[in-house]
Amino acid sequence: MTELPVAAVDRIIRKAGARRVSEGAAEALAEVLEERALSIAGEASRLAEHAGRKTVRDVDIRLASRRSPEL
Repeated sequence: MTELPVAAVDRIIRKAGARRVSEGAAEALAEVLEERALSIAGEASRLAEHAGRKTVRDVDIRLASRRSPEL
């Protein structure tokens, strides 16, 4: 079970050009996105800590997303 709502992921797939989306496809993308998000969030947390902060900022997320390997 993922934290991301399947309906929102369905809309993302449709926005990318799909005319029809199976529930399984939306669930699969939600799982992949959550795995990627957890990886980025973990790296962003480490970057904030390294900078001497307790708060993760937008710059941490952006830097972590560039540093994190692609899936």
